[in-house]
Amino acid sequence: MIETTLASPVGEWIIQASDKGLSYVGFFPKTRYEYGENQHSTMAKCQLREYFAGKRKQFDVSLDVAGTDFQKQVWHVLAKVPFGATYSYGWIAKQLANPNAARAVGAANGKNPISIIVPCHRIIGTNGKLTGYAGGIEAKRWLLQHEGVICEK
Repeated sequence: MIETTLASPVGEWIIQASDKGLSYVGFFPKTRYEYGENQHSTMAKCQLREYFAGKRKQFDVSLDVAGTDFQKQVWHVLAKVPFGATYSYGWIAKQLANPNAARAVGAANGKNPISIIVPCHRIIGTNGKLTGYAGGIEAKRWLLQHEGVICEK
């Protein structure tokens, strides 16, 4: 495992990768690794720079994430949420054919280790309000506005 960083308009991202793919993209990793880069971290940095420059709407990077089967199912649905769209935890629960699992979906969403690339920032409350985000609500608001979503203050 290696770790590198990327400066962005919402703060410094920490990118961790194995030889198989990205294992973490976010602000507060649980484990820290020796600084370095590999093909996966280099590609992630390139694609994230393009995203922040407004030139990329989808990511095409290999992932190597750890999680429960349920978390991985939630993250798989999250990865399909398109640029500029917002959905609720309830919507994801329905996609998983488990409409009563909105709270469990919220918990899995909160444990997403691949921010932006697996776009947990695009998930909002059923009432349309912004909900928690590991990078903070202002970072979430910035990311959504960057994608053209109008957010309440």
